[in-house]
Amino acid sequence: MTTPPAATQDGRTVPMPGGQRVRLLAVLAGLSGAAPLATDMYVPGLPDLAVSLGTDASGAQMSLTGFLTGIIVGQLILGPVSDAVGRRSVLLWGTALFTVLSLACAVAPTIAVLDAARFGQGLSGAAGIVVARAVVADLFADQDLAVMFSRLGAITAAAPVLAPLAGGALLLVFPWRAVFVVLALLGGVLILGVWRWVPESHPPRARLSGGVAAGLRATAGLATRRAIVGPVLTLSFGGAAVFTYIAGTTFVFQDIYRLTPAAASLVYGVNAVGNMAGSLGFGYLVHRWSAETLLILASASALTGAALLTLLTVTAASSLAVTWLCLLFSLTAFGVFFPAVVTVAQQRGRAAPGATSALLGGGQFLFGAAASPLVGLFSTRSATPMATIMTIFLALATIAAIDTAVHRSSPTIVNLSHGES
Repeated sequence: MTTPPAATQDGRTVPMPGGQRVRLLAVLAGLSGAAPLATDMYVPGLPDLAVSLGTDASGAQMSLTGFLTGIIVGQLILGPVSDAVGRRSVLLWGTALFTVLSLACAVAPTIAVLDAARFGQGLSGAAGIVVARAVVADLFADQDLAVMFSRLGAITAAAPVLAPLAGGALLLVFPWRAVFVVLALLGGVLILGVWRWVPESHPPRARLSGGVAAGLRATAGLATRRAIVGPVLTLSFGGAAVFTYIAGTTFVFQDIYRLTPAAASLVYGVNAVGNMAGSLGFGYLVHRWSAETLLILASASALTGAALLTLLTVTAASSLAVTWLCLLFSLTAFGVFFPAVVTVAQQRGRAAPGATSALLGGGQFLFGAAASPLVGLFSTRSATPMATIMTIFLALATIAAIDTAVHRSSPTIVNLSHGES
């Protein structure tokens, strides 16, 4: 393991060899993608899981709710903790616990045990999501930071698409418990990757004084600063729109447009490719425009696609092709949106990158989990509820993005690292 480069005070990044950067990015992408894989891989096996553990569909789905709750709580705790004690220890312990609890899920004798293990799996798996962003913020500055987040976003965008496909293929041969064995194996690989290729990017001299309590206080301090709250709310509303899309797209394309599951997966996959392309595009566009400008353009573009779809569905003029095109446009724009908002937030919260990452991730998953049931609540007999809910959240995200650009960071944020307000 080599000594890490670090973002300098004047906004430059100490050079990192290309091979080292690729290995680092691969491990961070794996850490960020583990939780989405654990969310979606076992979904095709929920009916068999319910029968095996003697519960109903609602009881089986509670294990997913517990996992998402663990992710939210884990990010809010582990991000600030990493500001106080360093990144590697949180990543190693978090990934190790994720591995152990994945095995616990695989052998769970009852639904109660599975629910508890899934909550713990989410709690520990949150380390990979929240600390990965903090590591990038530690090591890279300015445009290098933006480019790294664009690449990280492009790679992790594939996880929600690959997870159900991989899970479905696995379940053709093995029972649902095998999914958690695979997740445990992934966890073992990530432990080795962190040990070998992820440096301690947050050395003792850079840590918040006062230990873990200081890290939690820093989170509370950042949550009162408009320059930080703006991007956090922007991502929270944007995340709610994407979770709405994820919750509603299966109903829209299979139940309304009568696509087969394979054809619907193709639609979902093409949209994910658009999302990945948008994320990579951000890495190029940020050399010409600021991340704040791109954030506004991306949120407004995503809003345009959703609003147009809402209008067309209300007037009954939305065909399969038009619905798909509108969603593809919005998802591609969101590919730019995500690395833009993360870049803005992490640049402004450099004094406590873990706490900043915690607020971003906590808000994104909290709002997303709250938004997901809304599509079913307002009916799935047309695409209008999904399109309307997406439009509302993306309108709020656009307003928050404009506020984010207007209220830029102030130098006092830096004082958090010295225990000052």
